[in-house]
Parts: sequence; C-alpha cells; structure tokens
Amino acid sequence: MAWHAIAHGADAILYWQWRSALGGQEQYHGTLVDQSGKPRPFYEEAQMLGKQMQLVSDLLAGSRMQARVAMLNSYDSRWSIEFQRHHGDFDYVAHFNHYYRALATNNVGVDIISADEPLDDYQLVIVPALVILNEKRVTNLTNFVQRGGHLVLTIRTGMKDEYNALLPSRQPGALAELAGVEVEDYYVLDELVPLEGNLLSGTSKQWAERLKVLDSNMTIPMARYSKSNGWLDGQVAMAVHSFGRGMVYTVGAYLDDPAQQKLINHILQIAGIRVLETPEGVEISQRVDPNDRVIYFVINHTAEARVLTLPWSGFDHLTGRDVRELQLEPYGAAIVTRSDQETA
Repeated sequence: MAWHAIAHGADAILYWQWRSALGGQEQYHGTLVDQSGKPRPFYEEAQMLGKQMQLVSDLLAGSRMQARVAMLNSYDSRWSIEFQRHHGDFDYVAHFNHYYRALATNNVGVDIISADEPLDDYQLVIVPALVILNEKRVTNLTNFVQRGGHLVLTIRTGMKDEYNALLPSRQPGALAELAGVEVEDYYVLDELVPLEGNLLSGTSKQWAERLKVLDSNMTIPMARYSKSNGWLDGQVAMAVHSFGRGMVYTVGAYLDDPAQQKLINHILQIAGIRVLETPEGVEISQRVDPNDRVIYFVINHTAEARVLTLPWSGFDHLTGRDVRELQLEPYGAAIVTRSDQETA
C-alpha cells in the first residue's frame, strides 16, 4: 500500500500513530506499538519499509508523475447528481471509477484533476458525467480537441449550467458541435438494454441516451441499441466525431465491464497511449526523475507469488540485482530502472 501511494505521486508516508492511547477516543486506533509500549507485529513491516526507502530516496528525489491521460472530477456535477439521481443506484463516484478501472487495468497513468484545469499536457481526457457546464469548461475542452487531443464524453454530460438550471438546449449543450451529436432523449433503465457495434457488443445498465447525429460527414456511429423497449431499438448509443485535429467519443450507455474494457482499449490505441501488460493483480506505475529517466514501480496486489518478464533488462533498486524476470512475492514490490537508461 505504501509503494502504491508513492508510485501514484506521494512524496512521503506517515504512520499515525506511534502508541495506543490509554484513554480518550483513540484507544483502539491502529498503532506501531501497543499500550504496553511493545512493538506490534506490523512494526517489522514499517521497519522494513523504512530501510527500503533509505535505499531509493536519492533515486526518487525530485521525481514526478507524467501522465498523458486526465480524468476530470467535478464536485458540482457530483452534488447535482446526488440531489437528483433519477436512478436510485446511479452514483457519480462509481461511474467515475468505471472509467478509471479500465485505464488502471492497462497500467496507464492518470491525473485526476478539476474540470476547470488546463489540459495542455494530455493526449486523452475523459469527462465522466460532467452535468454542469460553464464557459471555461467548454473553451478548455474545445481547444484541447482542436489541438489534436482525444476526448471522451459520457452519459449525463452537459445538462445544466453552474446554477444547476437545465440548459435551454439538448445535451451536451455547448459541446454538441464538438461531439457531432446531441441527445434526443435519455432513459432511466429498470433492466439491461443490449447494444451492438463493430467494435463491441454488450449491455447498458441504469441509463441510456439516444444520440442524434448532427455532423453526418465527420461522425461515425460506433454502436446502436438492439431490440429492447422500442424507444431505443436501432438508435445510436455511441459515436466518434473528428473535430479539428482531434477526436471526440460520446458514450451514451453505461456499459458492462467487458464492453467498457474493449472501448477503453480501443481509445487508448487510437490516442497513441502506451499500454503495459502485466499478470492479473500486478501493477506497473511510473515516475520520472529530473533527468527524464523513468522509474518503474512494479507491485503485486495479490496474496500469491507472480512472475513478470520485462520487455527490457533492468535493475531492481530494492534488491540491488539486475533483472529481466521479476519474481514478485505476495504483496511484493520492485523499483526498477532500465539498464539502457532510455526514457519513455
């Protein structure tokens, strides 16, 4: 857990607290030593981590994250949805994680940033359920795509203004020209609705949007709803639109997990985002040092040993060994740099 936090941007680890309080409201709070002052079993793990950090502190000093993918978090959109979910099971955070999980499976680094932040450093931006639109957000997203960025808009995007009032236009509001589609209607689902496309087939749960193509020359429907309730039969569920030098994907369905993974895999490939394959439960994350050397954190999140063959020769700074094949113990970690010193 500690190396996972550092791999994702933490620059320090703090264990709270040292010794169990004899009184007060934190008597049962997790500690390194118990109420008698004797080390708990976990003390040895914290001690080991301290020794490991001492080995790599110089290596990690000044290193930083360098993600090429961003996901936009919008607290005002989250509050708006929680106020009017429409479907009792629709949850902003769960929907957000549905997209994040498909990226994490591919070991793709992701920055989670405010929906109002600049997007200059990214190749791919995903915007989950951005209900609330304002002029700044529209401008940032439009400029991003015009410069060649790849943008993903999901369900419930562009419905309201910053006062939580419905926009006097169809979804996705001022992003419609960018998306090349508009939402003719949206449906809260009490059962799964099937959909089919050349790229994927699957189902939509909880929510489905019926998309109308606005720019028939530059918009390609990616999937349509199959026969279900009549209102959605044969209608466009997903579409991709070329705009400027970039691409905009509009996903009007809440896809099942396999279909979601296929979609994200495809978008990553088209956007030119490098994917690192690992055994199930093994993660690779990256930080970059001040000399642009990539530092790879390889973490086994499972209770079983895992073997990972690297695509290049490297050096594991925790064991002090040259490696090509990593033997990862249960919950084990390795911190590796490439022997050829190449940067990604």
